[in-house]
Amino acid sequence: MPSMGGMQRILVILGLVVLLAGLFWPWLSKLPFGRLPGDIVIERPGFTFFFPITTSILFSLVLTLIFWLFRK
Repeated sequence: MPSMGGMQRILVILGLVVLLAGLFWPWLSKLPFGRLPGDIVIERPGFTFFFPITTSILFSLVLTLIFWLFRK
């Protein structure tokens, strides 16, 4: 069997991560991500604007650390 190329491997891993996130969603939804201090929420009648800036920064730092560890 031929070995998978780089893009194929990334897509398979991404699919597995999405599958696992879907399976564990009842527990993941209870985590405070998306409701951290610094996340911007503007609520008006008939309109809600949500910008999770703190969650995005934290997520970016975690991904950067993971990729840095796998690179070594």
